[in-house]
Amino acid sequence: MMEDAVSSEDAMAAAIAEASLGHACRRIVPVILAGGSGTRLWPMSREQFPKQLIDVVGRDSLLQATVTRMEGFVGGFDVDTQPIIVCGEEHRFQTEEQVRACGVCAKIIVEPARRDTAPALTLAALAAVNQDDDAIMVVMPSDHSISDIPALHRAIAIAAEYAEHSMIVTLGVAPTRPDTGFGYIRIGDALENGAHLIDRFVEKPTTELAAQYVAAGTYWWNSGIFIVRAGVWLEALAKLNGDMHAACTAAFAEGKADDNFIRPCPFQFGRVPADSIDYAVMEHIGAAGSPCKGVVVPLAAGWSDLGSWDAVWEAMEKDGLGNVASGRVVFEGATSSYVRAEGGRLVACVGTSNVVVVDTDDAVLVADRSHAQDIKTLVARFREQRAPEAETHRKVRRPWGFYDAIERGERFQVKRIVVAPGARLSLQMHHHRAEHWVVVRGTALVTRGEDQFLLSENQSTFIPLGVQHRLENPGKVQLEIIEVQSGSYLGEDDIVRLDDCYGRI
Repeated sequence: MMEDAVSSEDAMAAAIAEASLGHACRRIVPVILAGGSGTRLWPMSREQFPKQLIDVVGRDSLLQATVTRMEGFVGGFDVDTQPIIVCGEEHRFQTEEQVRACGVCAKIIVEPARRDTAPALTLAALAAVNQDDDAIMVVMPSDHSISDIPALHRAIAIAAEYAEHSMIVTLGVAPTRPDTGFGYIRIGDALENGAHLIDRFVEKPTTELAAQYVAAGTYWWNSGIFIVRAGVWLEALAKLNGDMHAACTAAFAEGKADDNFIRPCPFQFGRVPADSIDYAVMEHIGAAGSPCKGVVVPLAAGWSDLGSWDAVWEAMEKDGLGNVASGRVVFEGATSSYVRAEGGRLVACVGTSNVVVVDTDDAVLVADRSHAQDIKTLVARFREQRAPEAETHRKVRRPWGFYDAIERGERFQVKRIVVAPGARLSLQMHHHRAEHWVVVRGTALVTRGEDQFLLSENQSTFIPLGVQHRLENPGKVQLEIIEVQSGSYLGEDDIVRLDDCYGRI
């Protein structure tokens, strides 16, 4: 045992000596990567409202749980109260709204296009360095579940000590089964506090290889949580992927900021090659000539990446027969089933076993739990068929409120539109449809052509095809209207925005 302790200390000392010892930094900035689409949790997760925005395992959304995850951290580092969040253009308003509901003011970087996790982390690192010192970033995906927050904090405190000495650190989870849905880390020499040098990263294996990894005991699941100084990440990326580093740097430098949003230059960001953190940097860790050392710290905190409905079932509390229910659900002789009723209907399961049932307003999923990973393939087929259920829910959130597509026919559509107090829609027009508006609650300020007028409850107006118009809520309560659209084409891409306070032109 004494020899093991000595060799462990020697390995750590050697690793730190070989690292680039920059100036010490005792400030942590949480970085949240919120650009995923979560197709395997369809039909709850859609392209325009992905899983990180949904209350998958609790009252808060996964994003909100991640935003507050560093609260109460006492690991000897100062945690920045303003996290950095990286998300896509299509999700920025929902992201800001949910973060604000947590009482948090975040710095939100809006990616002009999807380029995977390595460019997203690079933009966050550029923002962190730009804040006057080389902060330690705690990089967390926005769609994971962690049940034991104190255990997470303990692991991060250990990881931050290594990160302070210019190492790239990740948190690894001891595998409990040969899962093919996770990447793996082969651990190297032992360090202090249960940490290890990273020998190498391994991508998602086959079932046979996964079983060998678990049996070997030297492979941990890759949690996707990284702790690294911003400058260290940027330096490593510059050496390993110079094109990505240069394009991200140019996009950030030529970007703009408005309110809480940072907008990298779309042209420069379009030159950024798409790649993941693992492929761009981490798979080079441990190889000859690697620009930095990697360390993996064990995480035993009830972690789950919630990558499928089967993973959601595993993460939740079950009844005596292994069932999980959400909403109006009744089981009769059912076992090991996950049922979520979101469509307002009663869902009853009789004699089912190992199934997933998810009922929403516009779609119903029934799947064998063992095939939960195949839902991603199903959604890809929906997209090929241009099925709207792959992109949006019936209820669609907008920065001014939301609309609910109640009914649709060949040449008409009925929507319930709810506008928040003081909010307004864009000044717009349509080439292919006319609209009838009926106010059922609140007061509407309507712009129609050159006219502007108020409508109160039970009053209505008609917006002819091709006429400029705008709907506003000047009151203190929600405005609710029923909109009847009629015309040859009713798609959302028939909106021509002429003026918009949310920057969507």
